[in-house]
Amino acid sequence: MLLDAAREAAAEAVGCRADELVFTSSGTRAVHSGIAGALAGRRRVGRHLIVSAVEHSSVLHAADAHEAAGGSVTQVAVDRAGAVSVQAYADALRADTALACLQSANHEVGTEQPVAEVAAVCREAGVPLLVDAAQSLGWGPVEGDWSVLTGSAHKWGGPSGVGLLVVRKGVRFAAQGPADERESGRAAGFENIPAIVAAAASLRAVRAEAAQEAVRLRELTERIRARVPGLVPDVEVVGDPARRLPGIVTFSCLYVDGETLLHELDRAGFSVSSGSSCTSSTLTPSHVLKAMGVLSEGNVRVSLPPGTAEEDVERFLEVLPGAVAGVREKLGAPAGEAVVRDDVLVVDSLGKRCPIPVIELAKVIGEVPVGGLVRVLSDDEAARLDIPAWCEMRGQEYVGEEPTDQGTAYIVRRVS
Repeated sequence: MLLDAAREAAAEAVGCRADELVFTSSGTRAVHSGIAGALAGRRRVGRHLIVSAVEHSSVLHAADAHEAAGGSVTQVAVDRAGAVSVQAYADALRADTALACLQSANHEVGTEQPVAEVAAVCREAGVPLLVDAAQSLGWGPVEGDWSVLTGSAHKWGGPSGVGLLVVRKGVRFAAQGPADERESGRAAGFENIPAIVAAAASLRAVRAEAAQEAVRLRELTERIRARVPGLVPDVEVVGDPARRLPGIVTFSCLYVDGETLLHELDRAGFSVSSGSSCTSSTLTPSHVLKAMGVLSEGNVRVSLPPGTAEEDVERFLEVLPGAVAGVREKLGAPAGEAVVRDDVLVVDSLGKRCPIPVIELAKVIGEVPVGGLVRVLSDDEAARLDIPAWCEMRGQEYVGEEPTDQGTAYIVRRVS
């Protein structure tokens, strides 16, 4: 009875029938099961899968597994705000397309996607659309004629370890793995009843206040978006300025290591996140920021949960400039080994990690005449994204890149 009641409550919030919704052990499990089941259900049509370049890693990992098993994947690019175009999805559709995937909103920059419009295009082509709605379900149902939907309870303040998988009636779906009698055969294992009840109750609770709270949080995030560029020099605020989630704002700071900045803010009492390229675990750029073509170094993602106080935002804005300045001072990189070769200033940044190559480029750009070239040698993957982003922010011309024996040479022309 508790499980049925929770299912009814969750289905009402999602906007689907109760018998279309099952509970899974996580949002990631819901994504993997949803993609695998939808692809298997339409295997006679073909094995072509469409995803956007900024999907959550769970979707991209599922796409990688599908491709490794012999399927084909088309990754749809996004604009500088992180949004896909409806036409790009229409162009990606093929006769053998079995499934298309699109997130409702991005987890790193908050940009909302045109789900309803893409769903209409897919429906016209007879292709189901799977929507990863983890980021947005707490704010409202996903509009449009989608076919499969996934969500994760911890994203709306519920317990970890509960996911949602919704498969609309009429959608061809073949659950993968050994058959299980629970959850319509789509989620194996005994249900975690207390967590499921808590997930449904929390979803209903946040939805009751979502409209009013969204207005308040949008004002606070707009305040951050508007004031950060004036408080901190050399900052790029990323994500769509209007079509976005209420509580997420993201910006990147030149000449700053993201992880170091996070530690400084943590010491000041602020727990924020980073999609920075300079994570200690990977040292590779955030795939979302990379796909958008924006600055990845010094990235800060601020998530304002429901109930965030205005005074907390004001104090954050007071603390941020000093924190950034402190990190920049600590990272005052030694001048790069700059030499002139064939009238081109060469900066050797080999072996140095983000944001050092950009710092060294900034230090020497003034040493070449207007129209002159700087050649930055780097073996750091983040430089491929950060140097062009720096050029755009500082009004310099990014000429291109060339492979070298030890890494890559990034060529910049001084414009002003």
